[in-house]
Order: sequence, then C-alpha cells, then structure tokens
Amino acid sequence: MKLLVVKPGEEVIETIQRRAAEEGITNGAIVSLIGAVDACAISNMPAHDAKSDIVTEYQQPFELSGTGEITNGKVHIHVCLSRAGDTAIAGHLHWARVETFFVHAYALPLLIDS
Repeated sequence: MKLLVVKPGEEVIETIQRRAAEEGITNGAIVSLIGAVDACAISNMPAHDAKSDIVTEYQQPFELSGTGEITNGKVHIHVCLSRAGDTAIAGHLHWARVETFFVHAYALPLLIDS
C-alpha cells in the first residue's frame, strides 16, 4: 500500500494522479481517502437521466472521506463531505483544493497478469 499525500496549495485529483504515476501505480484501489479541503466540485445524477451529471461547486471548508480507483493512470474518486451545520453531501469528486490541512490517499496497486 502507498500513501499519496496532497499538501496545502495542491489540487486533490491532479496530485493523487501524479503521485500514483510517480509510484508506478497505473491500476489500483484508493481504499481510503481522508482529510479536509477548502473548496471542491462534486456531481450526482439527476433522477431522470443516469447518464448526466449535475456538477455543483462549493467554496467552503469540508471534512472529507472517500474511496476510489486508478484505472489506466486515471483517478476516479467518490467522497462524503461534511460542513458547518452538521450536514453532509456526497458524490463524484471533480476537483478539490487543499489550502489549510491535507488529504491522504491510501492506494493499493492492482497486479494485473499479462
């Protein structure tokens, strides 16, 4: 298992993708994602069209947890985010910016037989 760290000043998806590549992880599972972000965009599907996305951007701090996968070098993450007022939202993560704290992704490489 590899720890992929996203530091203040970095974007989550880009950084995890870059760090996975540096570690030689082309395919694998992001078994745990934990931390806090200062802004983000997530999407969910509308009730009438499972092939569409409704992307919503948030400019506020969130606690973050999630899981995901790395397929052919591309990162795909689903998250649960909690914010002030004891509310939570969840969805597919499009981007997230870390400014104050950090995000840690614990990635397990997938060994594919040739």
